[in-house]
Amino acid sequence: MNNIFTKILSPVIPWQTFDLGMLAFRVLVSISMINTHGVKKILNFEDTVANIPDPFGLGGEISTYLALLANIVCPLLVIFGLFTRLAVIPIVGVTLLGLFVVHINDPWAVKDIPLMYSLAYLLILYLGPGRYSLDGKMAA
Repeated sequence: MNNIFTKILSPVIPWQTFDLGMLAFRVLVSISMINTHGVKKILNFEDTVANIPDPFGLGGEISTYLALLANIVCPLLVIFGLFTRLAVIPIVGVTLLGLFVVHINDPWAVKDIPLMYSLAYLLILYLGPGRYSLDGKMAA
C-alpha cells in the first residue's frame, strides 16, 4: 500500500507509465468523440446536413463531411496513434469552432463539452501519442 502512495505522490513517472497513460487517454477520449458525436451524425446524416451549424457558409453537406472527418476519421487515427499530431488539428479546429462560434452565447454547461474535448486533444497534440502507437513504432 505504501508503494502505491509513493507512486501516486511522485512528481516523476517512468516512461512506461506515461506511455501507457497516453495510450489509454487517447483511446478513451477518441472513443468518446466517435460514440458521442460521430455515430450520431452518420446515423442521422440527412438531419445532420439540414441542421449542422455552417459558420463559414460552406453548405450543410460540406460542413457535415468536415465534421465527420473530425468526429470519426481523425479520432480513429488518434486511437491507432497514426499521424497523431496531424490528426488532432482538425479535431481541435472543430471543437474550438464549436466553443467560440457555435456555442458562444450558450451557458457554460453547453460550452463545457467542446472545451473539454479541445483541452484533451490539445494535450495529445502537445505530448504526442507516446511509444505505444504506430507513430512510436515508425520512429523507433
